[in-house]
Amino acid sequence: MHQPVLLYETIFYLLNKPDGIYVDGTVGGGGHLHELLQKLNKKARILALDKDLHTLEETKRRFQHDPRVIFVHEDFRHLSRVLAEHNLTKVDGIMLDLGVSSFQLDLEERGFSFHDDARLDMRMNRQDQLSAWDVVNTYDESDLVRILIQYGEEKYARSIVSNIIKKRQGKTIDTTLELAELIKASVPASYRREKHPARKTFQALRMEVNDELGAIETVLPQAVELLNPGGRLCVITFHSLEDRLVKHFMQWEARTCICPPGLPVCTCNHQARLEILTRKPVQPTPEECQRNPRSRSAKLRAASRI
Repeated sequence: MHQPVLLYETIFYLLNKPDGIYVDGTVGGGGHLHELLQKLNKKARILALDKDLHTLEETKRRFQHDPRVIFVHEDFRHLSRVLAEHNLTKVDGIMLDLGVSSFQLDLEERGFSFHDDARLDMRMNRQDQLSAWDVVNTYDESDLVRILIQYGEEKYARSIVSNIIKKRQGKTIDTTLELAELIKASVPASYRREKHPARKTFQALRMEVNDELGAIETVLPQAVELLNPGGRLCVITFHSLEDRLVKHFMQWEARTCICPPGLPVCTCNHQARLEILTRKPVQPTPEECQRNPRSRSAKLRAASRI
C-alpha cells in the first residue's frame, strides 16, 4: 500500500482556495491527490503529472470518475508548457514530492533496488534513453567518481569505481545484485555493518539517470511565475542535496534586496516574490516514521506567492 509522506502537513500548507487550480507535479500513487480532492469543491481543478507512464496509468484508473483531475504523462520540468497546452496561465498551488516513488522501488524489474535482482535500469520515465546500465558500463572513471561523490556523498567512491572499471573489462555489469555485490567487496567490513553499502551508489546512479537535481533547478523558477498571488508552493525532499536547492531558492526569492554586501543604498530594485511559510522544514513525526520508515528523511518546505 502506497503511504504518502507528510500528507496532512502538505495539504495544510498547499490549500488556499477550495475552488482553485492546483498542480500535483509528482502524482505517483495519488496519496496526496486523494487527500487534496477531499478538501476541494466541485469547481476546483487539479493537473496531475508524472513522468512514469506505468504509475500514471495505475493512478488514473483510481481517479477516472473524478472530472476535476487531468492526468498528464510529462516531466514536471516542462510545467510551463504543460499548463499552456491546457490553456492555463496561473494556478493556486503546486506540489512536488521528489525522489523515487514506492511503486518504482517495489517493482523488481525497474532496477531501483539493491535488494532485488533485476537488470540495471532506474529510469523513472521508461521512454528515456539513458539507464543505470549505460552509466555503469560506459561512463569513464572520472565521471563515475564525480557522480558517486556529488550525488551519493560516497566516501569509498574511488574504490568502488576502481572495481567497476576492472570488472567491466571482462564483461558488462548487468544486474542490480551483481553491482551490489561488487560494492560490498569494495568497502571495509565495518562499513558493511552500518547500513547497506550500496545505498549511496544506487542513489547517485538514480539521480544521474533521471537528472533529478537539474529537474528541480528547472521547475522552481517556473513554479513561482505560474502561481497566483497567495498561491502556494510545497516541496517534499528526501536528501540534503534536494533540500539545499529548495531552501536556497526559496530564501533567494524571499529577499527584498540582492545588492552586494556593503553598499550604503540599495540599487537592485529587487522585489521578493515568495513569503516562506516554513522557517524550518516540516519533518515527519516519530509515529509516521515508525509507520512508514521511508519517510524518515523527508522534509517539507512551503512558500506563498506575494
